[in-house]
Amino acid sequence: RSSWLLLAPLLTPPVPVITAPPCSLCPEGAHRFQWIRNLVPEFGISSSHVKVLSSPAEFYELLKVQIKAAKQRVVMASLYLGTGLLEQELVYCLEETLEKSLQAKGSPDLRVSILLDYTRGSRGRKNSRTMLIPLLQRFPGQVRVSLFHTPNLRGLLRLLIPERFNETIGLQHIKVYLFDDNVILSGANLSELYFTNRQDRYVLLRDSPEIADFFTELVDAIGDVSLQLQQDDTVQMMEGMVHPYQGDKVAYCEIANWRVMEVINSARTRQERLHAKTFHSSQPGSSLLSQQGSEASGSLKPEPDTWIYPLIQMKPFGIQIDEMVTETLLTEAERDARIYLTTGYFNLTQAYMDLILGTRAEYRILLASPEVNGFFGAKGVAGAIPAAYVYIEHQFYSEVCCLQQQERVQLQEYSRSGWTFHAKGLWLYLAGSDLPCLTLIGSPNFGYRSVHRDLEAQVAIVTENKALQQQLHQEQEKLYLCSGVVSTSTFEQPNRYVKLWVKLVTPFIKNFF
Repeated sequence: RSSWLLLAPLLTPPVPVITAPPCSLCPEGAHRFQWIRNLVPEFGISSSHVKVLSSPAEFYELLKVQIKAAKQRVVMASLYLGTGLLEQELVYCLEETLEKSLQAKGSPDLRVSILLDYTRGSRGRKNSRTMLIPLLQRFPGQVRVSLFHTPNLRGLLRLLIPERFNETIGLQHIKVYLFDDNVILSGANLSELYFTNRQDRYVLLRDSPEIADFFTELVDAIGDVSLQLQQDDTVQMMEGMVHPYQGDKVAYCEIANWRVMEVINSARTRQERLHAKTFHSSQPGSSLLSQQGSEASGSLKPEPDTWIYPLIQMKPFGIQIDEMVTETLLTEAERDARIYLTTGYFNLTQAYMDLILGTRAEYRILLASPEVNGFFGAKGVAGAIPAAYVYIEHQFYSEVCCLQQQERVQLQEYSRSGWTFHAKGLWLYLAGSDLPCLTLIGSPNFGYRSVHRDLEAQVAIVTENKALQQQLHQEQEKLYLCSGVVSTSTFEQPNRYVKLWVKLVTPFIKNFF
């Protein structure tokens, strides 16, 4: 692809961003969520290709196995890559797999593409960049490392804000790990904590080439508008690309919008054609001979019972699909439906809070107790962040009580000795059902940052299959079993004391964490 093509939005009007609300939910089971395909591609798969993981160790071992087995592509998007021994072992696995590819006959087929955040990945002398430079030096034609830099951190602001604090302006927060046609969606980063004792969520989509192609193209699109790491630890933009913090901000964001929406819209068109083709071939009048031929060649796929919808949120680029879908799900959830919503950082947007408090479904919201908050025990100002979350939680709980909604909206705090909590997403149980038919899983935390500042991606998984629904139900139950219900007495405990200065500062800084 010529990088000059990336300037096309400057010559033609950008692809319009969808702003109209989607249609209301239809009444027929899992199919009531098919309106989502009006916004994003719909991927129909067999539930046998979906596996829900439950532990950091399982996630880490799967990463290593998948890297070693990869033949065509490894694509990894994360906030950062850590610098410990476990992370180094992942780099060794990549090196070993690339070496095997290099020694194979003919030109090497394996391509490795890694997307990280620039500010988080550049923190400290030893960082994500220094971990990956050896791969760039040894396999220059096969490895690409892209570092996304938010266009909102620029000029005087960029010069004045110190390291770590500059990460509050905006980040690359997507977590997708794919190997050939296998895709892992998660909220976990590539760091030792997330491989050992930091609880998150993880789902593996096996043998799903269309989904793998979509996320490869998405990571490529973000990579194209990111800084490219060089072998000497410098960075540079692709030829002809507007610089994220030195170039024109509006032009940069238009190009980024065009590149990402191009991926979404082209995949949606492909899937619609595939859906139409499958529909017509399944009609009674279709050629029996062609169906028999497909069966003989083994190319006939099982009828899908599970649908995957990728939901993208990139407000800096004017893309708000995840926000739109999430708000619609919360709005349209019927009376007696149950929504289990979890976030490691309880700091919901006002719109999400209003919908939870003003709609009819039952809510069970799982959040981190102060001791399992990722910032617990941090040095300096960051050490006060758990107290700020306690204050935000107390305010929301007080509003629930004021509206006498304690039975319908229940808060639960995750607590587990020696662990931290980072899980996010939701499970939707339709009225009268003991099993969820939909889950959201990925990087968003449902907070201001996720909606307005960062690049986020998750998937909606909708399934009719009882075995997969049971997997999702067990995942939810296992997380909620480690929690206690929040009550008025919760905030009377000594460890819930919030200093006055934290209360005063929180309203002004809550949109940055």
